[in-house]
Amino acid sequence: MSLPGLTIIGERINPGFRSTQAMFEKEDFAAIQALAVRQAQAGARFLNVNAGTKALHDPRFMVEVVRAIQAVVDIPLSLDCPDFDVLKTVLLAYDPDKAHGEKPILNSISESRWQLAELLKVRPCRAILMSSEQVRDGRMVPNRTGAEVHEVALRKARRLAADYGMRNEDLFVDVSIATLAADTEGLIEMALDGIRLVRQDPALAGVHIMGGLSNLPQHLPDKAADGSDLKFQLECAFLTVAMPLGFDTVLGTPWRGYQLLPGDNFVLREFRRIVALRESEALMAVVDLYQEA
Repeated sequence: MSLPGLTIIGERINPGFRSTQAMFEKEDFAAIQALAVRQAQAGARFLNVNAGTKALHDPRFMVEVVRAIQAVVDIPLSLDCPDFDVLKTVLLAYDPDKAHGEKPILNSISESRWQLAELLKVRPCRAILMSSEQVRDGRMVPNRTGAEVHEVALRKARRLAADYGMRNEDLFVDVSIATLAADTEGLIEMALDGIRLVRQDPALAGVHIMGGLSNLPQHLPDKAADGSDLKFQLECAFLTVAMPLGFDTVLGTPWRGYQLLPGDNFVLREFRRIVALRESEALMAVVDLYQEA
């Protein structure tokens, strides 16, 4: 059952998952199709398609993956590749009619690879805007505050509207959800503050705000100190905090069964405490999540 108010972009067609990587290595299109169908049936609104380095070496493969998926599901795809020429080839192969006329998503446009915006001339698309980084003095630098996340999102949305006629409703602002176990600089708090500022800005009314949720619990054990499912509850804790601020789209696994947690939930309480900490204090507090006192 999907969480009301949350749109899911299915993440599983990605070689970062070992089972999917094996499908790619074998070019097992039937298995890829079954994975696409499973995600769609579990409630995904879009399916992300990332063929990894194989797409860079063999663009034909990503085209075949897209065609195979569109043969079995009727929801739009999010096309994920950093190479302009590969994405152009894939966009030309994408058939909107097989997604009820819906536009695909370009995943993703950042200031350091703004040339991907030119693909909007190839085919009408939605677009994911990476807003956790910016180009400053000719080089890419990570953002450190929610205000910078908002500033980058606004700058890119305005530029896409002026140069390509993009509407806010077709934009997804990706705030980049950091890994909790490695966040000593307040990057998760930056993302949360960025969500709030983007959603409060009338100039960005209608944009979607998203992030990759499975990044959050990486490198942590499965169980919390109270014996509960740590990784799943951390994902839900983020949603519990972020959705009231305006977060509405997740790159995630549709069958995870995302839910909002009650205020007295152990993992939620600890998550709120940890994101306000920095440096060694943050790392020590993360240990408290899974190590019994």
